[in-house]
Amino acid sequence: MITSSAELAGLVDELPSNGSPFAGIDLEADNLHRYAEQLCLIQISTGEKIVLVDPLEVEDLSPLKRYLDDNAIWMHGADFDMTLLRREFGALPHMIYDTQIAARLLGILRFSYANLVDQFFDVQLCKSSQKENWGQRPLPEKMCEYASNDVRYLLPLADKLEASLRERDRYEWFVESCSAAMERVLERDEEREDPWRIRGSGKLDRQALSFLRALWEWRDAEAEEWDRPLFMVVRNQQLIVWAEALTRGQRLEMPRNVKGGRAKRLRETIEIARKISKEKWPERLKGSGRRRDSAQEKRFEALAKKRDEVAQSLEIESSVIAARAALEQVAWEADPADHLLGWQRAVLEI
Repeated sequence: MITSSAELAGLVDELPSNGSPFAGIDLEADNLHRYAEQLCLIQISTGEKIVLVDPLEVEDLSPLKRYLDDNAIWMHGADFDMTLLRREFGALPHMIYDTQIAARLLGILRFSYANLVDQFFDVQLCKSSQKENWGQRPLPEKMCEYASNDVRYLLPLADKLEASLRERDRYEWFVESCSAAMERVLERDEEREDPWRIRGSGKLDRQALSFLRALWEWRDAEAEEWDRPLFMVVRNQQLIVWAEALTRGQRLEMPRNVKGGRAKRLRETIEIARKISKEKWPERLKGSGRRRDSAQEKRFEALAKKRDEVAQSLEIESSVIAARAALEQVAWEADPADHLLGWQRAVLEI
């Protein structure tokens, strides 16, 4: 366990660089336990040893940032980890190769890290520490072992998957897909303009949206005061149900954890929201306003049929070849290059 800046600088000097073999890296955060998540642990495999870095103790992580700026690394299911890296360092590594993407391009249906380790190495990993509080100190030995195992098999797994990708002429697909995944994270807005517009809010009318906004702001304040994730106060779907019920004039059924002062503040929030004038209710977001005509329907159906046939022949999930939303855009005569990667356009011949 590295807990000092000097130890980290020494480790970075030993990491593989300027080409293969790359380091394998995983991250742990306390997003299931705090309002504002923080990076709590960095696991690094060099292929010869496994090191745990404690970012809560190490004052200067800049040597690791400089290493990541210049080198490629392997990760698994890196979307959330990339968000953490971007937030911590202000940038992503030079390149992230993702074993989950590799597995999906090979048609492996059970592509979690534990499933892949089981499949390739006949090792069953214990996942009991997955939802533990990684911000606690000291970390129990059991959690350190769990964290170590998350990178213990990463590089050997990467070697096997890369060999299969090259054997099946899909390695270039893999590189392009990994680059696109990084671009999506970099383009993602860290701060949404209207974070209260959660999934399912599009069906609500303006009054219900007004209630939803007030409920979301109440929940956000409660979670921040409690220093717990939003879902531990009230889940998103419950906010939608409440907003609809309030619009109909119904009383709310309170969860067990909404009582006392929290329930009182909720009631006050609702009363204030009831008094908001119609002119100040949020507007509903407008869709594109477009409706497919029969020709566009036929183009979409033809594209979907072609995609499914290609997916079957390549033994890959159809969503890996092209997501439905992407095919819909192409059916609308959008430029396929705006919605599909080069290898996807090539196999679909569009």
